[in-house]
Amino acid sequence: MNALAEPEGDGKSTHKLSGMKRIFITFLVLISLLCKTMAQVFVPNYDEALVPDYVLPDPLVFEDGRIVDDLGKWTQRRQEILGLFQQEMFGFSPSWDGKVEAMELVRLDDAFDGQAITREVRLTLIFEGRELNMDVLMHLPRVSGPVPLFLGLNFFGNHTTAYAEGVQITTKWVRDNESFGIFNNHATAVSRGVRVARWPAEEIIARGYGLATIYCGDIDPDYEHGFSEGVHQLMGVNRDSTSWGTIAAWAWGLSRALDYLSTDPYIDSEKIIVVGHSRLGKAALWAGATDERFAMAISNNSGCGGAAISRRQFGETVARINTIFPYWFSNRFKEYNGRESDLPVDQHQLIALMAPRPVYVASAEDDRRADPKGEFLACLAATPVYQLFGLEGLPLKEMPLVNEPAFGTIGYHIRPGVHDITVYDWLQYIGFADKHFKE
Repeated sequence: MNALAEPEGDGKSTHKLSGMKRIFITFLVLISLLCKTMAQVFVPNYDEALVPDYVLPDPLVFEDGRIVDDLGKWTQRRQEILGLFQQEMFGFSPSWDGKVEAMELVRLDDAFDGQAITREVRLTLIFEGRELNMDVLMHLPRVSGPVPLFLGLNFFGNHTTAYAEGVQITTKWVRDNESFGIFNNHATAVSRGVRVARWPAEEIIARGYGLATIYCGDIDPDYEHGFSEGVHQLMGVNRDSTSWGTIAAWAWGLSRALDYLSTDPYIDSEKIIVVGHSRLGKAALWAGATDERFAMAISNNSGCGGAAISRRQFGETVARINTIFPYWFSNRFKEYNGRESDLPVDQHQLIALMAPRPVYVASAEDDRRADPKGEFLACLAATPVYQLFGLEGLPLKEMPLVNEPAFGTIGYHIRPGVHDITVYDWLQYIGFADKHFKE
């Protein structure tokens, strides 16, 4: 026998290899099927011709078919709609009867070349022996008398919205973004001021408004944590099909901030505006719906689950949101994945819940995932509720051209560009607030 010759096998190793090969091929087939399934779920529709036929639930018709033809009936219908959103989508948030302690962390009396006072206040929410800290960063114009205020959540920490050295760098979990100086879910000094463009405090202050912001992760971290962190942990609520998701938790946290801001003598408690971009725009709309102390709500590119009609299934869909972000909404909402037409509510009714208070919705031309047309149509479909109050609602019948904002009691604009909140957006929000608060 040639010493270099391969030894003859007994057939067992060949059989074993064949079996492993079959397992590997089966695995590849399963992966392929899974990818195809995922592609079917996540590939967005950007073709208007593929938008399904749908009928929107009428905000002025009760579930039992009764017509809302006066404000007394609207009050009842509003509660019915609010309850449906809680039951089927956002979940039920707990009532608050805890204690809040406030401690000033930073005070700069000559901010923005002496035009403003910058303060950062730590609110400690205390409930049944548990505590949660939430830092509120405020820029207030140096004027006599209380000022109207924009209040919104930010994505990466208060320190990313301002250059001031005194503003605390968050120690909470933050989404990784190396270009922002955020590594291993922790912020560094490099990230200071990286989001200033989204929070043009100088322009806002110059127009006589205050600006307040809170890191959303102070309230609830933006990942699945099974109710073990943030306000879920604070309130000790067990998770079931209709428990509040993270969007509702953020909205609830905005209301706790409002509790404190309403006591500040520098702030006009009757003119506090809740504002948010993207997922935080969803939270802003829900905060305005659930807390009528907010004088105005502003949604910037909030899309599916925010201002866009779900039944259109254009861009981001209910199925995609519930799959990628299963913690944003209640577990019950997942039952409507691919079944948007079975929802007893749609997002025009969320906008209508603001009535008679002003509400503004903004879109971006290239932000197709957020469905600009669906956001506009939601404003249009909410208008009859405002008309019941003798108000204009949205002063348009057709979608406007870019950079042609419409200011009714419902405001709307679409601008060129992508998914973002820009100085142009803020200038429209200030103009809209001027119309309702100053004229």
